[in-house]
Amino acid sequence: MSTPQPTALAPTRAHLARNLLVYGLFGLFAAWCIVGFRRDIAQIDLAPLQSGWHAVLLAGLLSLVNYALRVARWQLYLRRLGHHLPWGFVSLTFMAGFAFTLSPGKLGEMVRARYYQPRGIPVSSVTAAFFVERLLDLLAMILLAAAVLTELKAYQSFLWVAVALVGGLLAMLALVPWPRVQALLDGRPHGAVLKLAQGVVHMLSSARQFLTPGLLCTGLAMGLLAWGLEAVGLKLVGDVISATPLPLASAMGIYSVAIIVGALSFLPGGLGSTEAVMAALLYAHGYTMPQAILLTLVCRLLTLWLAVLIGWVCVALLRRAP
Repeated sequence: MSTPQPTALAPTRAHLARNLLVYGLFGLFAAWCIVGFRRDIAQIDLAPLQSGWHAVLLAGLLSLVNYALRVARWQLYLRRLGHHLPWGFVSLTFMAGFAFTLSPGKLGEMVRARYYQPRGIPVSSVTAAFFVERLLDLLAMILLAAAVLTELKAYQSFLWVAVALVGGLLAMLALVPWPRVQALLDGRPHGAVLKLAQGVVHMLSSARQFLTPGLLCTGLAMGLLAWGLEAVGLKLVGDVISATPLPLASAMGIYSVAIIVGALSFLPGGLGSTEAVMAALLYAHGYTMPQAILLTLVCRLLTLWLAVLIGWVCVALLRRAP
């Protein structure tokens, strides 16, 4: 007599293995950083954080507002698809994706699609919303970085690559007749490669509905505000760590360029590349290396790792839901 138990357990074990691999690699990276920068780390003074705890708390709250704005934008996209779901469910499912944000290009966040399939929302629609969301976030980062473009000459090539990527993708979405391509592919015999191509075309065809001027501008404005708030958090903590205030425009440029480089590196969560660029830019703006390392670690704790923690809490809550 056969039992479905091994089949049910296989995906769980695969996910567990992937998670252990990702967090294991992060642990190795952290150990390498401790060894490589042990002299600078030994000079880190935590006293400014103890006296300026209110700034750290406020920066954390700004990160929470960032998440709330992105949830609101996600709800806007779901309603554009014709699905009016409860705010609590949308918030939990969106934030649950953050549990898998330590994946190349944050593609692991697409795990949230599994929560919408029982509600009749096809995967292609969810991937389309996710694709446009990531595209607008990258565009928002480019605009934030443009505020201090002259100060970031060493990283201008990354910005131009990002501009070309966003511009090319937007042009591709707007100009290619994706519904016609979709109809052409759907009429052909199915195969492994063709099935993958059909999924991509379905996603791109669905993504076009998010490119109306009103929805596009609203999504971009929400992205600018959301990510700008996290840059403000970087400034708040930076002003506590160093006696020399960090200009807001510089904080936005440093934060956005570090995130862009991390995204283009395609490393899980931008680990390593984001931290290295952020610390280097802070050092170039007058921070000592120990101060730059401390500020980078606090910033990533309040942005990346806070999101991962909340994501796993939401995953647990959704698993317990009936």
